[in-house]
Amino acid sequence: MVAFSRRQFLTAAGSALTAKALSSCSTPSSALRQTTGTGASAQAYYVGHSDTPETTTAKLGFLSVVSGAPLIIAKAKGFFDKYGMPDVRVLKQASWATLRDQLVLGSGDGGLDGGHILSSMVYLLATGEISFKRPIPVYLLARLNLNGQGISVPNTYQNLKLGLDSTPLKSIIAQKKSLGETVRCAVPFPRCTADFFLRWWLEKGGIDPYRDISLVTMPPPQMVANMRAGSMEAFSCVDPWHQRLVKQGVGYSTVTTGELWNNHPEKAFIGRADWVDKYPNAARAMLAAVLEAQIWCDQPENKEEMVKILAERQWLDVPANVMLDRLQGKFDYGNGRVVTNSPHVVKYWRDNASYPYKSHDLWFLIEDMRWGYRSPDFDAKSLIDAVNREDLWREAATLIGQKDAIPSSTSRGIEKFFNGLEFDPENPQIYLNSSKAISL
Repeated sequence: MVAFSRRQFLTAAGSALTAKALSSCSTPSSALRQTTGTGASAQAYYVGHSDTPETTTAKLGFLSVVSGAPLIIAKAKGFFDKYGMPDVRVLKQASWATLRDQLVLGSGDGGLDGGHILSSMVYLLATGEISFKRPIPVYLLARLNLNGQGISVPNTYQNLKLGLDSTPLKSIIAQKKSLGETVRCAVPFPRCTADFFLRWWLEKGGIDPYRDISLVTMPPPQMVANMRAGSMEAFSCVDPWHQRLVKQGVGYSTVTTGELWNNHPEKAFIGRADWVDKYPNAARAMLAAVLEAQIWCDQPENKEEMVKILAERQWLDVPANVMLDRLQGKFDYGNGRVVTNSPHVVKYWRDNASYPYKSHDLWFLIEDMRWGYRSPDFDAKSLIDAVNREDLWREAATLIGQKDAIPSSTSRGIEKFFNGLEFDPENPQIYLNSSKAISL
């Protein structure tokens, strides 16, 4: 069993942990100078006081999915400018693998300083499991959203009336296998929520996700085209790709992942630890901008403007009308089922969506154990304590006047899932023991 301190975590990857702590979060109004600019919303920047960002720039990556909206809005609406970071660049990446590679490089070698990422990837980078066995020191700074994913199938399966129950798909898969056909299902990256949720859904219907199907990795923007071409039986990813599938008449959504686990954690905002430790004031300012953007994204009156911004070519490059309904809580599943005011809508701020609960990070690592990817003896707590910087989140929340939004605990408590299982972060072994997942 390996225990990680934050210092050991950094040293193991060839970086030194700086001892400098973030200074007081309080920012006197006299230290802010108002500015104006196109597209800016109440801009201001730091001048001449102890909290002045040490740098005005950072390179952040994102993928073309709605969970990346806070980073895009922070740039487009001037929130980075407001907190003294006008030169932050928000750069589109082709896939999660590409974003990973850019984070491995870091901006010093032409890569990224941080960005929008799958929550599980934070820990897979930190341990070196997806970074060529080279641990990459990264900090989890915020959760970007709750909910927002789903599982879709082609319209050729309309007669199966698939929903929470995947059982009707079992005979179809068996028939295809008997004919020697490969049954493919797509996820955006291994060992992420989309991967785990697809496994949950299949397993509950008696379909073995190891033996009965072939799980392939595919960037979300490519999934609709591949389903149209008939090369997959299902895909699991984040919106707007499910709604685009429905709009184009190619397939339908069986479930949204909020139905599998209501208000489940989703994407994360991270920074490379070397950058955060070198520029602590800039890191806090950048995080404050993202948190304020999350608040803006969650306000109903901003949804139409938000999707117009996201639709622009440099951002998601997806028509606004493909994104708006689901972001407003209207879910057209494409099979005659339409739900309005869904409780499973994407949340960026409310219900503590932004706070990076350590209990959720523990779930990601335990779920890895559940599917045989990680030893049950792995010291999850030490790694989480080294990576999760909820302390910086609390400072940034205080800075933007949201001290009351700080949770009283780093645990959200017991989580309940559609398959009858429960996860108690105080006793995760019970979840692991009750699991029906198949070990590798």
